[in-house]
Amino acid sequence: MKIKEEKIRELIAQLETILTALQDKEEEAEEVLSHINDEYQKSALNLIHYNTFRTFDLRSTQKKLRNLGLTRLANAEGHLKASLVKTRFILYSLLGDSPMVPIKSGLSIKNGKKLLAKRTKELLGYRSKGRRVRIMVTQPAQAAQDYEMVYDMVRNGMNCARINCAHDSREIWEKIIRNIKKAATAQGKNVKIAMDLGGPKIRTGAIAKGPKVRKFTPVRDESGNIVSPALILLVPQITEDSEPNTIAVASEWLGQLKEEDQLILTDTRNKLRKLKVVKVTGAQVLAHCYETSYIGTGTVVSNTRKDVEECAVGELPPIERAILLKINDILTITKADIPGQPSEFDEDGNLLKGAHISCQLPAIFNRLKEGDQIVFDDGKIEGHIETMHPDYFEVRITRAKEKGSKLRAEKGMNFPTTDLGISGLTEKDKIDLEFVAKHADIVNYSFVNSKEDVELLLTELKKWDVVNKLSIILKIETRFAFDNLVEILLTAMQVKQIGVMIARGDLAVETGWDSIGKVQEEMLSLCGAAHIPVVWATQVLESLAKKGLPSRSEITDATTSLKAECVMLNKGPYITEVLQLLNKILSEMERFHEKNETMLPKLEKL
Repeated sequence: MKIKEEKIRELIAQLETILTALQDKEEEAEEVLSHINDEYQKSALNLIHYNTFRTFDLRSTQKKLRNLGLTRLANAEGHLKASLVKTRFILYSLLGDSPMVPIKSGLSIKNGKKLLAKRTKELLGYRSKGRRVRIMVTQPAQAAQDYEMVYDMVRNGMNCARINCAHDSREIWEKIIRNIKKAATAQGKNVKIAMDLGGPKIRTGAIAKGPKVRKFTPVRDESGNIVSPALILLVPQITEDSEPNTIAVASEWLGQLKEEDQLILTDTRNKLRKLKVVKVTGAQVLAHCYETSYIGTGTVVSNTRKDVEECAVGELPPIERAILLKINDILTITKADIPGQPSEFDEDGNLLKGAHISCQLPAIFNRLKEGDQIVFDDGKIEGHIETMHPDYFEVRITRAKEKGSKLRAEKGMNFPTTDLGISGLTEKDKIDLEFVAKHADIVNYSFVNSKEDVELLLTELKKWDVVNKLSIILKIETRFAFDNLVEILLTAMQVKQIGVMIARGDLAVETGWDSIGKVQEEMLSLCGAAHIPVVWATQVLESLAKKGLPSRSEITDATTSLKAECVMLNKGPYITEVLQLLNKILSEMERFHEKNETMLPKLEKL
């Protein structure tokens, strides 16, 4: 009995130490709290308490509390001080005693949950029937013309529509918004409109175009026998919408072709090839080819019919090239906007000239140093800076596919360990903000790294007189944003309605695949302590959206999103099916989860 009493007194002492630390930090934070909006005073204080609480290693204390059948404080972030004070009271009661110094518990457990629910409704709108978690859907350009598609999104559970200012134009944005409002009004719903500021994007520059050639290959079986010929479509002119198997020829010559005509050409490899005309439809002709052929601009095509003259193939678009990179390769990144080139080799495979590509944001060169990590194309290729020069740097590739990975133009470049000193607002963002302020309910703020970035946005919002009118969602997508999250939140709490988006794609690249699980859990806890709604973003049911079939891991991931207040979906041809499935998953699984707490309904058979 004495041993048990000693353990309880040890636990009481540990809790007293934590509560004293909370009180000390509260006094230190008076200046910070003086700038917080009245709406967030209690939440800011609770966040400061929770951040202080997490400076302790609590694992031993949690195990001892669990062994006594008490709370482990694992889900206490939204009402931390109240949970500590109540746990301390219970421990004293087990000894038949009471605390010598009473402590005000502050925000109650019930009120902490109420605050989060209230702010979620204000930020993201009313919830759908039977579902706590809202759904945000990224709008494609098609939504500007296809009202029925937008109507179906609203009907199937879209609570918030997202428009990305990095794409399309003001004219298209305005048409999308008009369709959203029309569809929402028609169904008696209130759909919030969120617009993403593009933010500074570090991407690879252009790559020199390849030859103006198109390859046509018949389909063969395992034995090499032709299963179906290559299909070649002859048209007068190639447009942006033309299929890849299209080539252009003179319309006058095209009009002379008949079904069963035999065409002859010498391809770019000097190989004699034959085509057979199988269908003539108006201004286009379909031909079959039974051998692999490389047809380029200027390739001469003749007809075996003597009454038809030969014709040269018209202008073809150049091949979009890529740089193939293997482990240990050296890639040069240039400051100057020079078209990139793949490596060049001699006939024996010896390297003649290394590959190079430019960086679209040359301002970062002043912040980089040898040894810095670099990641390309959402983590598909990795390397480190081996040598640094004023106008270029050389990267040693450390991660790629076994046979090499292709790096293309306009692909993302991340520097996870480097503070690039990039502001979250570009000049384009400031221009776009004028439109956002007039037409949106929420601005999604990209590339937030520090409290200074938040202050910059608030300054711009004041110019358009939309502070406390336009809600803010802070997109957390770098390791620096994660490390600075507490001060970012406290700075944003100067206004009434804020949220946080866990941008898991960029965040995984920036923090490392091995850390993203921990990072997103910590972000959920910190936002929970501040009673700030969280948007769970990136690749939710993406295979279903793009291909029509979800993977098993995606279903599990969608279930995990119940820890947030909103799930963001990206666009895709099967977005209606995604909405229907996600709505069902979230509605059914909420019986088992409330935020991050497991609920236990009566066990039922399937």
